[in-house]
This record gives sequence, C-alpha cells and structure tokens, in this order.
Amino acid sequence: MTAGAEDLAAALFSELFMADQLARARISRVLPKGMELSHFGVLNHLARSGEERTPAQLARAFHVTRGAMSNTLARLEWAGHVHIRPDWDDARRKYVAISPAGRRAHEAALASITPLIADTVAELGAAQVRAALPVLRALRTRFES
Repeated sequence: MTAGAEDLAAALFSELFMADQLARARISRVLPKGMELSHFGVLNHLARSGEERTPAQLARAFHVTRGAMSNTLARLEWAGHVHIRPDWDDARRKYVAISPAGRRAHEAALASITPLIADTVAELGAAQVRAALPVLRALRTRFES
C-alpha cells in the first residue's frame, strides 16, 4: 500500500469511528428513559424480523459475546420488552420474541430517534446520503465476510 493509500485509509476509518461515536451518543440521549442503544438494537431487530431468535443468533447478528447478549436480554426481559421461552425440542436452547410492551417501547424509541435522523438527512441533503449509502454498504459487506 502506498503512503497516499495508507493516508486515505486512515482518514476513512478515523471519520467512520468518529461518526459512529457521535451518532451513538446523540441517539442514546434521545432514547426513552431507561432504554440503552443495545436494547433498542435488539428490539429493532426482533420487530423488523417478526420472528423469534435464539440468544446465540442475536449475539452473532450484533457481533457481541453470548454473555453480553444474555445481559441485554435479561434487562429487556426484566422490563417486559421480550419473552424468553425454552425450545420445546431442546431444553438447552431458548427463543426470544418481542412482547407487546416491547413493540410499544420500540415504537416510542423510533419516534424519538426519527426527528434526529430526519434532521441529519435534511442537513446533508438526500442526494449526498444516497451517494454515501453504497459505499457504507460495501464497507459493511466487506467487514461481514
């Protein structure tokens, strides 16, 4: 890799990391009281998929350890936002589903996040956001493999 390419790569990752950190901080501030970004992520995943998932599947989807996911799920279950049930065929496995209260919490979180995201898109301009999406998707795809 040439010096120019290394500088470009460093600048790209510096911007990605800083944008990620700032976006997470801003979104965390507008989430409903008591909801963490990790909670919203799991609720969003379950609400969008419409299917039960195992804790291991969720851990893989979020690239976290099973222990970290178990902690998040325990907090969501305590809040009544998810139902965790045993697998009737394999007692070692559990399934997680979003509860009606979890759907309401997800909708409240979306309502609090949407204005922030919409303002950001409006400030940047739809054309600039559309132009950035293929690059961001390509980066995500590359990192997933």
